[in-house]
Amino acid sequence: MSLSHYNLLSLRLFISAFECRSIAGAAKANNIAASAVSKRISDIETRKRVSLFQRQRDGIEPTPAGQAFYRQARLVCDILTRLDAEISDYAEGAQGVVRIYANSSAVTQFLPDDLAEFNSHYPKVRFDLHEGTSGQSVNSVLNGSADLAIFSEHVVHDAVLTQVYRRDTLMVVMPKNHPLSGKASVTLAQTLSYDHVGLQDDSSLQARVRSAAELLGQTVRTRVNVLSFEGVRRMIEAGLGISILPQGVVLPYIGSANITAVELDETWATRTLLIGYRDAASLTQTCRHLIEFLAPA
Repeated sequence: MSLSHYNLLSLRLFISAFECRSIAGAAKANNIAASAVSKRISDIETRKRVSLFQRQRDGIEPTPAGQAFYRQARLVCDILTRLDAEISDYAEGAQGVVRIYANSSAVTQFLPDDLAEFNSHYPKVRFDLHEGTSGQSVNSVLNGSADLAIFSEHVVHDAVLTQVYRRDTLMVVMPKNHPLSGKASVTLAQTLSYDHVGLQDDSSLQARVRSAAELLGQTVRTRVNVLSFEGVRRMIEAGLGISILPQGVVLPYIGSANITAVELDETWATRTLLIGYRDAASLTQTCRHLIEFLAPA
């Protein structure tokens, strides 16, 4: 069946039913009768001669065919939504929207100044920026919800094309009165006898620290996990532990907060941040300009 046989509303109703796991839920979300949602889905099933859902007493469950159909339907709808948004932006005098998913290191240290400078050259470009883990950033490009991803090189990224964006340096951050403060540098091993404040478990930085500790035959003694660098700093100020953080996240607060930092003496303390994208040929001209600006060859 060609794309022309699929009604966009039918695709959107199918996606809604898939995500709600309920015909009634999809109907409510789209302000349409449940019978209309059911008929749209049944029409697709009839044309394709395959069941997309198993109907159950408490809802619906996608079949393997339904799961495959969802992935493609989601991609089609995302593309059409983006197309509509970009054309509208041009009609209003803008020069496009770039969807970026970036890890916290990039968002906190580099992107604000870089995007502001880019905008000074291209003032009509808008950014749809989302912050998440490196793994989430890579997945956003793969599933089509972002044009560009910025992430740590340590996460799996074989399925995306990449260019080097920036490099950052990790430091050991601690309260000013901590036994390790005042040293020129410390190794990871020296930190492992103290409580750590960590980021969420799926953070690439947290995973890198855990992996390095395991190679030493030790574990990281994490007292508390938080979701942001700001949360980590606040916990350190309160004396709940030490942490390993990017230099650019730490240095602005040295002197004004009850924290200090020393160099992390490890080969992996210098990290590379990458810009990733799925297919160069499908990038808009604006995306290409931004990549050239952020990661000049």
